[in-house]
Amino acid sequence: MFEVTFNNLDDTLRKDAGCSSELDYIEQTSWVLFLKYLDDYEKDKETTAKLSGETYSPIISEEYRWTTWAAPKTAEGKLDFNAALTGDDLKEFVDNQLFPYLTKFRTDPESANTLEYKIGEIFREIKNKLQSGYSLREVINKVDELRFRSNEEKHEMSSLYEDKIKNMGNAGRNGGEYYTPRPLIKTIVEVVKPQLGNKVYDGAVGSAGFLCEAYDYMRGSKDLTVQEYETLQQRTFYGKEKKSLAYIIGIMNMILHGIEAPNILHTNTLGENISDIQEKDRVDVVLANPPFGGSERAEIQENFPVRTSETAYLFLQHFIKILRKGGSCGVVIKNTFLSNGDNASVALRKQLLEECNLHSILELPQGAFTGTGVKTVVLFFDKGNATQNIWYYQLNLGRSLGKTSSLNEKDLEDFKTLQKTKADSDNSWTVSIDDIDKETWDLSPTNPNVEDTSEKRTPSEILAEIEVLDSEASKAMEAIKELL
Repeated sequence: MFEVTFNNLDDTLRKDAGCSSELDYIEQTSWVLFLKYLDDYEKDKETTAKLSGETYSPIISEEYRWTTWAAPKTAEGKLDFNAALTGDDLKEFVDNQLFPYLTKFRTDPESANTLEYKIGEIFREIKNKLQSGYSLREVINKVDELRFRSNEEKHEMSSLYEDKIKNMGNAGRNGGEYYTPRPLIKTIVEVVKPQLGNKVYDGAVGSAGFLCEAYDYMRGSKDLTVQEYETLQQRTFYGKEKKSLAYIIGIMNMILHGIEAPNILHTNTLGENISDIQEKDRVDVVLANPPFGGSERAEIQENFPVRTSETAYLFLQHFIKILRKGGSCGVVIKNTFLSNGDNASVALRKQLLEECNLHSILELPQGAFTGTGVKTVVLFFDKGNATQNIWYYQLNLGRSLGKTSSLNEKDLEDFKTLQKTKADSDNSWTVSIDDIDKETWDLSPTNPNVEDTSEKRTPSEILAEIEVLDSEASKAMEAIKELL
């Protein structure tokens, strides 16, 4: 039922003049889903309070609750068409009354980690793009069919929502900013192994895939006590996100996964001077896929000791700084970071190797990230001890990756198995820090287990070939001259 509803939602949004892409579809779906979720959440809280003999004070005032304006019901439990707004009346209410009311929840910065504050943040950043109040009524009616009450319903909903995020990545470059392949996220989390009691952080949170997967991993690690569950909910997962849409999607994704009030801040991580990071700010685990290829302004670069316009390099400095001693990190970065000869790249590689134990590097094939041909690697490191040995794994799949053949969990099983012991294989090997050039700190992988089958030619053979090519070029030029 959920999948059919989601497909129908996209059909409705596709027909509305205000929505033109997958980005618009998920943005508009998200705010309506959120309000329906909020209504179900409040109903659950009211029920729990009654069973305990307590009173629950709803967050949302009666006139702005879903069951008042969006889906009022008859005594038979069907939509009350006489009470439900539609057309221009519905659009006017949503744009000029509902959204301004919800925006007002963002008042006290001290309450940034509360659900109330998140409500205000979301509706401050988002707008209703549906131009037709009748299309909006269709969307609301379809969303009203969905339920968020049971764990099974929430699980199915979160899976479908992640599929929508994936579709954004398939839709183009901008959508790809929000989506890291789930099998890769799961693998990184399993290698890093966040533990109950850890503070887990993503400073480029995007759709919050890393935090959601870490939540699933940690929640499934054991039967939790009430106190442990409260810690997992309130004091474990932290993130920052600069872009408005990504912030909204990230919060929604975490909520659907079961985190009621995500500790996600809508801010530019790189705007913080890393020298201001104190011990109280540090975290135990960093999981991230920061944007790469971006260009940061000079005033942003001044926040970092190694100044560079490359966004990913600034994030990497931030992650090293914010990790507490003994903390662990799994971060995706462009493979060119391993070998670039510019001063910033060299300095950053040196810092990483001297301040952290870069114990594993996973090299991914081209196409691992849908919508981009950029090759990437995953760096796994622990802070506190200098690197002694680096274990490399080259993911060779024997097939091209793309929209029709994406990365899957089975593709990464061999890596996960071998990484536990840092074992050598046809695709894995270990390099000692003593063998790394201390001038360039070049970390580019060269698999010693792969025989170089390229044809070796002597200098005289190369010169002979050049002479032949020169002769052919001269003949071609003469032929052209004759035609002129």
